[in-house]
Amino acid sequence: MAEAWIYDALRTPFGRAGGALAGVRPDDLAAVVMRAIVDRAGADPGRLADVIFGDANQAGEDNRNVARFGALLAGFPTAVPGVTVNRLCASSLEAAIQGARAIESGDAELILAGGVESMSRAPYVLEKSPRPWPATGNQTAWNTAIGWRMVNPQLPIPWTISNGEAAELVAERRGIPREAQDAFALRSHRLAAAAWDNGVFEREVVPVPGSELARDEGIRESTTLEKLAGLRPLFAGAGTGTVTAGNSSSINDGASAVLLGREGVLPGEPLARITGRAAHGVDPDDFPIAPIEAANRALARAGRRWDEVDVVELNEAFASQSLACIAGWPELDPERVNVHGGAIAIGHPLGASGGRILGHAAHELRRRGGGIAVVAICIGVGQGLAVVLER
Repeated sequence: MAEAWIYDALRTPFGRAGGALAGVRPDDLAAVVMRAIVDRAGADPGRLADVIFGDANQAGEDNRNVARFGALLAGFPTAVPGVTVNRLCASSLEAAIQGARAIESGDAELILAGGVESMSRAPYVLEKSPRPWPATGNQTAWNTAIGWRMVNPQLPIPWTISNGEAAELVAERRGIPREAQDAFALRSHRLAAAAWDNGVFEREVVPVPGSELARDEGIRESTTLEKLAGLRPLFAGAGTGTVTAGNSSSINDGASAVLLGREGVLPGEPLARITGRAAHGVDPDDFPIAPIEAANRALARAGRRWDEVDVVELNEAFASQSLACIAGWPELDPERVNVHGGAIAIGHPLGASGGRILGHAAHELRRRGGGIAVVAICIGVGQGLAVVLER
């Protein structure tokens, strides 16, 4: 089988909900990173076997296959196909995995993977009556930006709690105090701000035309433990909860792209090789810990051990989730996790986040001159996804 390599990775800055990117359609966000990455790699877009993009919501302007529309808006030849995949928060990581499989099997030599989400522009939707002439009456408008909607009543109620409530449960079940969560959040902001100041993200981020946003909008350089401690819990009774807006990821807009190919398909040295991957499922209300076993299985498939891992990119949906996962990998030095901050500071535009952490891990291995990286992400409704990279 052929080997799948990451040749390059790019993303937009991540904007806050209602912020600098709120005026940009998701298909336009996707087109920005699609065009930029093939241009920088000097690749002929006509050589792309497929464009595989992740998108979690797909209820608004990202409907009807945003991967295809992004490719058309990027000016790719109409012969280049596109497909949109959905594994919720891990959609763009799933897109990269599917692209890697196509390369390894010989079905493709060059694939553009990634993902996009505009949570600012995700619409409200109404259920449609099954009757042709429904009686007038009140309707429920469902917010498609995040969370459950139109839940099937046959599902057990504990499985359909919000992600924030599940984050509270994991903190309670695993004994993760509020102070530890706030300290982890502060670390994320400080590391992300320092990474921007030191030019770490310069080769990873492309600006969005028409926007003045030059760096991730959610990073709060001035936050302190005292400020974080003053925020109220969001998902439990007054005074009893630990999960706040400060130790959780935010609602964001952005896009990411990863250019995948077999060895030698493009000039220049690739960033990293994909050597292992795995998915794992748990009870939906326990979704924060699903990356633990997903990463364990991915490492085993790569023939590697935790004590060999140089860097981990773990999507920070919540501080409680991140700390639970880190505790689940006792052989791993926690300081190797998210060395340049994570989603609590950078942001979590659902469909784009997997591509961001995969791309950053690949760039980090290049910066270090080699090594082994684990990329892992939790997924609502009880799943985890992980990839192993080597250089």
